[in-house]
Amino acid sequence: MSKEEKLPHINVDYFEDLTGNIDNGDYGRVEDVGKRIRMLREERNISVEDLSDLTGFSVDRLRDIESGKISPQLGTVMKLSKALDAAVGRLVSGTGDKLYSITRKNDRKPVTRSSSKSGKRSVYSYMSLAPEVKGRHMEALMVQLEQSPDNEISIHNGEEFIFVLDGIVDLSIGKEVFDLEPGDSAYYLSTTSHSIRAKTEKATILAVLYE
Repeated sequence: MSKEEKLPHINVDYFEDLTGNIDNGDYGRVEDVGKRIRMLREERNISVEDLSDLTGFSVDRLRDIESGKISPQLGTVMKLSKALDAAVGRLVSGTGDKLYSITRKNDRKPVTRSSSKSGKRSVYSYMSLAPEVKGRHMEALMVQLEQSPDNEISIHNGEEFIFVLDGIVDLSIGKEVFDLEPGDSAYYLSTTSHSIRAKTEKATILAVLYE
């Protein structure tokens, strides 16, 4: 049953200062993920064709990702990180060089856009909250979801936790679909087919990915 007509069960104004305006981030880093994927692939002496065989992604799609024409969604990045035998954080926000990370609101890692398979529509934007920690196995992200007619299903290794900060989120896990409101959360194994998108015009979540 949809909760769209109900009032949120917590005061969402509390989250305004927490989330800020994610659109104000620096989008100049959009191509960084593709560059890191290409660099890591070349370090491993893996051809684009071999990476295609390992992941099931087409050669053309991989080349578009590496060139920055398409910004991959997080599920795609996690699948690529597994194929390249690398921590997902290295592809999302770099390796880091510290033992801990304190991230102030105004010091968050610049935003990166992820697009649909065609690259014609932005599906969500995200920023890393702890990019400085070296050897990390979790990636903490602030993610702004947007409405999308596409429903790209992800299946990959790892675990995920999401907490809804604002808006309403449409979360599919296996054959079940859930509407999540501000204050709602979900934890699931990434090996179960899943997808997430905004049911309202936009929605913001805190996402923690564990490899």
